[in-house]
Amino acid sequence: MEAFLQNLITGLSLGSIYALIALGYTLVYGILRLINFAHGDLFMLAAYAALGTATLLGLGTLPATAGLLGHAWAGFAVVLLVSMLAAAAAGWLVERLAYRPLRKAPRLNLLITAVGVSLLLENGAQALFTANPRRFPDLMADTPLLQIGRAQVGSLDLAVLATALVLLLGLELWVHHSRQGRAMRAVSHSHETAALLGIPVDRVIALTFAVGSALAAAAAVLYGVKYPKVDPLMGVLPGLKAFVAAVIGGIGNLRGAVVGGLILGLAETFVSAYGASTWRDALAFGLLIAILLFKPSGLFGHYEPEKV
Repeated sequence: MEAFLQNLITGLSLGSIYALIALGYTLVYGILRLINFAHGDLFMLAAYAALGTATLLGLGTLPATAGLLGHAWAGFAVVLLVSMLAAAAAGWLVERLAYRPLRKAPRLNLLITAVGVSLLLENGAQALFTANPRRFPDLMADTPLLQIGRAQVGSLDLAVLATALVLLLGLELWVHHSRQGRAMRAVSHSHETAALLGIPVDRVIALTFAVGSALAAAAAVLYGVKYPKVDPLMGVLPGLKAFVAAVIGGIGNLRGAVVGGLILGLAETFVSAYGASTWRDALAFGLLIAILLFKPSGLFGHYEPEKV
């Protein structure tokens, strides 16, 4: 039972990270019907932004993790904020330079462009930062906060779960109860109708990319805190798994992306814990095949008729 609880905590923590990345996929798909394959590489760029910020502030040397800010949680918050802003700017730039000029092109052109942007970011990062992996700074010590038998909830798990929960609830409230969120939902329904109603479609789409990229940046910081290694290809596998999570939940559905991320995180953790760790990465793609075979629209998705 204690081992089960420990794996449950670990799985929820990992699943929360996948959920944050998956939300970026589902936001962009919901508004453009585009799979942004560069999303995982924005996750990677955010990790490097967090690494640079932590280095400048003198964070990451345990036990004195606070650096110039006087408290580890303050340092964590600053690194998180800076990386989210940097990723939001990068996401806006990618949309403006790569996707907007092809807005009316065939969908295949956009898909090929997304793959090209992904390769550009990966190879650009290798040229700029080298291919050598770097250690993500220890932004806070992992101290036990709650003990249930031998199962522990440490400060890192709490930071991951609390940050993810705040961001997920904030996104839910923003999308459904703000002016920008209503505009986003209108554009998702119909670009032409939204434009006739006076909604600045291009600005809303750019904002969607920025928000999705900022969520990926938050996931990058949380991922770095839990699994402290940064390299130019670090976004490939988490990005693909988060895409699987979005498909499982029903891509285009925000709550579905969260549920899909949690399902994937828990499944991976329990598979690894109970003797099948070599199947951990294959599990995500096995789940993808299963969901496409038996419920192609995802758990919370639904079919929409298309005009041909």
